[in-house]
Amino acid sequence: MTGRRALVTASSRGIGFGCALVLAAEGAQVFLAARDEGVLAVSAARIGAAGFQAADLADPEQAEQLVAAAIRRLGGLDILVTNSGDPPSGDFQSAERETWDRAYHLTLLSAATLIRAALPALAESGQGRVVNITSMSARWSLDGRLFSNTYRPAVTGMAKTVAAEVARQGVTVNNIAPGWVLTDAVRNGMNAEQLARAAESVPVGRLAEPAEVGALCAFLCSSQAAYITGQTITIDGGLVRSLL
Repeated sequence: MTGRRALVTASSRGIGFGCALVLAAEGAQVFLAARDEGVLAVSAARIGAAGFQAADLADPEQAEQLVAAAIRRLGGLDILVTNSGDPPSGDFQSAERETWDRAYHLTLLSAATLIRAALPALAESGQGRVVNITSMSARWSLDGRLFSNTYRPAVTGMAKTVAAEVARQGVTVNNIAPGWVLTDAVRNGMNAEQLARAAESVPVGRLAEPAEVGALCAFLCSSQAAYITGQTITIDGGLVRSLL
């Protein structure tokens, strides 16, 4: 991993930061991106990032500019980790068109735009890696999470298609589908009783740490994972019981 050049989005905190942290610890040059520039600067300093840029990935133009900035700063690109904030919760009957549009741009179109912009550099690398952070909703429909249930599986389908198209260029494309992860957002959004119930629902009896997702991400970005592509790997402590 030493010297590999990586762009990780939505990486100022949470799962994205966990991925950036592990990649940097294993020797990668990491470029961070998120909307909050202040938090982003602090996170970049914590891991000794090679660079960072604030961007709203729901805006395709900003997503394209971000990839170009990362490539300029790093001198190329070997790894792209697409991550975004969770789309809003909601149910079908009350969902408004504007919310559909925002969730689409944030969750699906952002990943597609980032991958498309990064592919020439990833192909030039000869060992390009794309890892999309999705959700267990790509495997298992979650109550009240209409937009996640809709667009996370769509990212999975897109990635499967792209993986086949770019495989001969030495680029792999995979997805990570996390279950419960103990991010700041989860800590702040749930009380102690809710956190305990969430942990109890997981067979291993606890929530994941962001760096555990990061460790899986780093493996998929490594040379050891060169024969893994087009796959969605669930990391959930055994919570999702689906067979496929």
